[in-house]
Amino acid sequence: MIVITARFRVKAEHADAWPQITHSFTAATRAEPGNLWFDWSRSVDDPQEYVLLEAFADDAAEAHVGSDHFRQAQADLPPYLEETPRILNTTIDADGWSELGEMAVD
Repeated sequence: MIVITARFRVKAEHADAWPQITHSFTAATRAEPGNLWFDWSRSVDDPQEYVLLEAFADDAAEAHVGSDHFRQAQADLPPYLEETPRILNTTIDADGWSELGEMAVD
């Protein structure tokens, strides 16, 4: 599984609208074969920062970056950003989320 975490610092005047701005890109990515999740979260400390958690099975991430909607996002999203997004990208031997045993709920 390929797991990607990216931090997007959105210009202040667009921060509240970011979920709507990215809606079509998000929906298209979630519909891709091999996409396991593609979830945005807004920082509780910095309202201009969104964190994207995404995961793909096997080599599905390659198809994602080659897709029409990814190329469209490359053109459409940067004008809303204050800086280049930062990313962590890794491959792990898993096929989904594991339980956090240290906080098990009975």
